[in-house]
Amino acid sequence: MVADRSGCLVELNAVAASLFPKAGHGSCLRDVVPAWLFEAHQRFASDAARPDRTVATPASGRIGERSFAAHPARSAQDRVVWWLVDDTDRRLAEEALRSERARTAFLTRASTTLLASLHVETCMETTARLAVEHLADAAVTVAPARRRGNPVTFCGPSGEVTHTTVRADPEDVPGLGEALRGLPPVPSRWIDPAALPDWAVPAGLAGPVGSVVVSSLPGHGVPAGALILLRTEDRRTFSESEEVLARLFAARAGAAISAARMYADQAAITTTLMRELLPPQLHSVHGVEFAGGYRPYSQDDRVGGDFYDVHPGATDEEETLVVLGDVCGKGLEAAVLTGKIRNTLQALLPLAADHRSVLGLLNGALLNSHHTRFATLALASVIRRGGTVRLRVTSAGHPAPLLVRADGRVEEADTRGTLVGVFPQITSTTAHLELAPGETCLLFTDGIIEARGGPWGDELFGVDRLMAAVTECAGMPAEAVVDHVQMLAAQWVGGGRHDDMAVVAVTAPHHAHLSAVDGRTRGRYTA
Repeated sequence: MVADRSGCLVELNAVAASLFPKAGHGSCLRDVVPAWLFEAHQRFASDAARPDRTVATPASGRIGERSFAAHPARSAQDRVVWWLVDDTDRRLAEEALRSERARTAFLTRASTTLLASLHVETCMETTARLAVEHLADAAVTVAPARRRGNPVTFCGPSGEVTHTTVRADPEDVPGLGEALRGLPPVPSRWIDPAALPDWAVPAGLAGPVGSVVVSSLPGHGVPAGALILLRTEDRRTFSESEEVLARLFAARAGAAISAARMYADQAAITTTLMRELLPPQLHSVHGVEFAGGYRPYSQDDRVGGDFYDVHPGATDEEETLVVLGDVCGKGLEAAVLTGKIRNTLQALLPLAADHRSVLGLLNGALLNSHHTRFATLALASVIRRGGTVRLRVTSAGHPAPLLVRADGRVEEADTRGTLVGVFPQITSTTAHLELAPGETCLLFTDGIIEARGGPWGDELFGVDRLMAAVTECAGMPAEAVVDHVQMLAAQWVGGGRHDDMAVVAVTAPHHAHLSAVDGRTRGRYTA
């Protein structure tokens, strides 16, 4: 198409004539072409008069339903030749590419944001907020039903998120029941927005709901919930491609929520099981002080192969049984056997007066199990008589307990025995001990005396160093003795590797005898 500088049409070919039916020789461009093309001609004609303008910028716009790029060129007769190129398909492809890049960027960001947390409520909140930012005016995430109903998270146009539990029939929302069961989604055009119950519409919408998408949140094997997207009447309805994007987003959100829920369930199970494996908090029992301390070999593990328990006698006339043990190995596998040993000893409490029988039955239980690990044990039966605490101490492959006397002397209990879970028969000797007020019997695992540290990091802490350390604990309460031993062992190993460490102190307290109120029956001791 050729026109002079004033905008009069000089010549056009057949294709241009078909594009502009009113155009002809002598026609004014203002009257026969779109405004964007006439304005481009004016700009180019004015630039043509300036020698410094040698490069013409193409113009673009729509002619009917098609998109064109218009390229101007100067002719010898001071005229302008316009070449019009139909670039509709190219522009559609570019728009589709931009849209796909935006979708990919959104899905990537959504995946990163959702996987940043393993908290179920946070994942549901993030899902609703991201949906409002990119897909809809409001969003609702619905979790599978619990005992009190369906946990629901709402996010409105303001971005504010609220959580609640809804007791309602999911079938009241078209497609929601199917989505919660993981069935194929109902197309948006099949859902009547007017049929939504009030609870499914977040507060703060600028107008009535005009379009709804309900999508399942697929999880790992079972649905993680459902996502409801809402748009008001003044916005266009969800297109097919937008529904596809919503489902792709829901798939990522469902995977994140499902992973968070699995983590929460496993954490709850672990906490429950861990509660039974962790050493108990010790306290005074029947006028005798008990204290214990435990340090696993790794900061990442709360349980291991060392353990201790105190089983109080039913009355102060019955002995209290103290158990300190060390299972071969470290970590969770050792902790599993630790739990079995503790449970077995709990069942053997009626036989606690006979240490040899208890150890023999426990040895048989370990030999008959699938475990190939063994254990060492120290048993102590404790009872208070007057101002004295009497103990019967038996070692089964375990370091002999230490006695800290009131004058600072440290003695080793005369007890020895074989490992538990190795030989068909257990052999052991029992030591009978007495503690005066302020004296302590210290039971410990080999993690204390075999702790490597010192100036070069390779020297054992050893029994001699432990005996020298507890000499300073004469007259101390049980808790102070345990704290002192743990502190010295921790300082010795520093930041180096070490085995599990467990310590139990049994102390005869400095308490006076209380006479009976009737003057005849035996009195009690303060605890």
